[in-house]
Amino acid sequence: MNRPLALTLVTLVGALAVAVGPGWAAAGEAGSAAGQDIAGTWLGALDAGGVEIRVVFNITRQPDGTLTATMDSPDQGAKDIPTTKVTFADGSLRVEAEVIGGLYEGKMAEDGAKIEGEWRQSGMSLPLTLSRVEKMPEPNRPQEPKQPYPYREEEVAYENSQAGVKLAATLTYPESGGPFPAVVLITGSGPQDRNEFTFGHRPFLVLADYLTRRGIAVLCADDRGVGGSTGDWSQATAEDFAQDALAGVAYLKTRKEVDPARIGLIGHSEGGEVAPLAASQSPDVAFIVLMAGTGLTGEEVIYLQQERILKAQGASDETIALSRAESEAIFSAVKQEPDAAAAEKRIRETMAQLRAGYTEEERKALGLSGLSEAAAEARLEMELKQVQSPWFRYFLTYDPKPALMEVKCPVLAIGGEKDLQVPPKENLAAIEEALKAGGHTRYTIKELPGLNHLFQTAATGSPSEYMKTEETISPSALAVIGDWVLEQMGERAGRG
Repeated sequence: MNRPLALTLVTLVGALAVAVGPGWAAAGEAGSAAGQDIAGTWLGALDAGGVEIRVVFNITRQPDGTLTATMDSPDQGAKDIPTTKVTFADGSLRVEAEVIGGLYEGKMAEDGAKIEGEWRQSGMSLPLTLSRVEKMPEPNRPQEPKQPYPYREEEVAYENSQAGVKLAATLTYPESGGPFPAVVLITGSGPQDRNEFTFGHRPFLVLADYLTRRGIAVLCADDRGVGGSTGDWSQATAEDFAQDALAGVAYLKTRKEVDPARIGLIGHSEGGEVAPLAASQSPDVAFIVLMAGTGLTGEEVIYLQQERILKAQGASDETIALSRAESEAIFSAVKQEPDAAAAEKRIRETMAQLRAGYTEEERKALGLSGLSEAAAEARLEMELKQVQSPWFRYFLTYDPKPALMEVKCPVLAIGGEKDLQVPPKENLAAIEEALKAGGHTRYTIKELPGLNHLFQTAATGSPSEYMKTEETISPSALAVIGDWVLEQMGERAGRG
């Protein structure tokens, strides 16, 4: 996941493209302004809670003069989002995208090079200036490997038969030698592809390349319902993802290139919660690596995340306190009301009481000032849908400590010093406490200086830096993981 776990409760990150359908677009009206044609590729960026999210409109004029369009959100890995209606008349552009509840309205400049306007979605309104581009600029990602690779790469698939889910994956392993130690990579929260594409980066592509070059086989799978995998991510929880990870371990045991006694798990963010859960259920897991894994309950992590990210955005202590009060009210209803309708009723009543007492300054600080009744309702609906999901209900109350206490294999837990999403001091301390309580002695805990939640070298750790940073994963973090895995597996092989 790697997007902030609290999602819209903290920032607007991830609110743009939550549903991507087939690449179709509805017809719109033709038009022109100052002799300019609107057809072409238009690029802009939303400032979503301090995080820049690029938006692309691909507008085409059909032979009959009508307009069609698709949208891309390249930083979220979304392409060909369908639009419903496109109109351009008297220099004004209007693009409706019902599938994501979005609307863009803007006015073209006289020279036809820019369009200034607003993007509206789920009760939110953000300024969005579009510029005409010949083609999309490619972000510089120097760490991403380029083919041909000096190792073997296979497209594979395997099943979690218990859930009836097929998982599509990439397996990489050295050209010769073996059998090799191997790892299954486990993505963070949110529907992720096998490369864990997030904020314009492919962390697992870089990590898999690094480990494979060092003699370790790597299996990376698309999450349920993503890419070539079947199933429905939105209905799954960490328990389900743990079974998917163990299905990957079972698959690796069938491969002649892999040493079945040296298969481990590496999980990032929520994946660092899933890995101990899987390892506690199977003796087939030889080791686990937790990258920004949680040691606290989901609710505790969210409160810490809210505080750190809001502070990084310059919010006052009063605003942070108000935000926490709203979250506490929502979470209390979700925890105490298993019935969705009852929870919704309680949340609505509580939020109405809280917000009725806000001053105008407080409403402005929370982003409520100027919202119409319809817009406020749309935002609340979005939050209700989020917190009522099976994933969120499970995450909110899940405590990683019992699973960590049951883990018997070697553990490496690392966190970035500047991680604002899963703050390292609190979470690494909780992980170590649980391992000690379980009588575990073969573990290593490291806080890596200067790194953020994605293990990039960071100035502040704010999510706003993720996309702008060219580095995908710090070489120091890669070395810590690779060295530790090879050390543990060398010890295991030596003991026979």
